Formats: sequence, C-alpha cells, structure tokens
Amino acid sequence: MKIAVYCASSTAVSSSALKIGFSLGEEIAKAGHQLVWGGGAISVMGEVAKGVRSLGGYTIGVIPEKLTNVEFIDGDAHEMHVVEDMRARKGMIEKLSDGFIALPGGLGTLEELFEIWVGRYLGFHGKPISVLDPDGTYDSLRSALADLTEKNLLKPGQHELVKWCTNPLESISHLESEHRA
Repeated sequence: MKIAVYCASSTAVSSSALKIGFSLGEEIAKAGHQLVWGGGAISVMGEVAKGVRSLGGYTIGVIPEKLTNVEFIDGDAHEMHVVEDMRARKGMIEKLSDGFIALPGGLGTLEELFEIWVGRYLGFHGKPISVLDPDGTYDSLRSALADLTEKNLLKPGQHELVKWCTNPLESISHLESEHRA
C-alpha cells in the first residue's frame, strides 16, 4: 500500500519530532509499504523519507515548483513529481495514496489533514486516516474538536473517520485494517 504522510517542514522542530518521523519511515518500510510525501529533504519530511529508504523502502515525492528550493527537493526520492501549486500537490498525493498519516505540524499539515478528512466524510474517497501524535501535541486541537461537536458544529460520525494514535505501528495497522475492509 502507498501511505501518504503529512508532516512538518519547519527546521525549528524538536529532535523528538525528527525521531518520530524517522521511526515512522522505518515502520512503513518494514511493513512493505511505499511512502508518498511532500518531496522535501528537510525537517520531519526529510526524516520520514530517510527512514523509509534506510530499510530499502520506496519513496514518491510530490512538490510544487515554487517550493523546490524552499523545502530542498529530495534528490534521493525514487520518484519525484514536480507540480504547479499546492492544490495540485494535495490532489496528486490523494490520488497516489491508499491511506494517510498526519504527524504534528503547522498550518500546512493541518490543512492537509482537514482537507483529506472532509473528503472522506463527503465520500470523495474512502481511504483510512490516522493522526500519529505520540507526545500529545494535538491535545488542544482534540479538545477544540470535541467542543465543536458538543456545540453541534461537527456532525455525528466525523470523529470516527480519523484514528488518533500514539505510535507508528498503531497508525500503520489502522491503515492496513481499514484498507482491507
């Protein structure tokens, strides 16, 4: 299966964020899956790809032309798709992937997570989604989502479309089980 990973490209992230990215990459490769990601060689993005390749796994990058110098395009990717813009990037990642894992990240990561989540809810795809958050970075986000649900702004069934996990194996197992279903 091809697993998309949404994650940080900021070089100011903690060393633990980098480690979890590399570990997730290793587990994707160990499970025999391929990585689809934003194509960057820096920060968590780069670590996930390095983790996959460290165990002989296959990586497929998708990066907008404008970001090839900002995110330092990963020259070691097995495949690299350079697209026009962010919308094209997100569309191609969705099309290429069989499931999605979001790690803690900033606005871009959140946008990707919410877009793929809404797409699943609306039936544009039926692919599984997991959030891998071992350190509780998204605890306040989860509280905000619970508050929105309590106020009837999130609809019944929306929460159940995303599995919140604390370790890479749990995230990958969720994608595998939902993909087979």
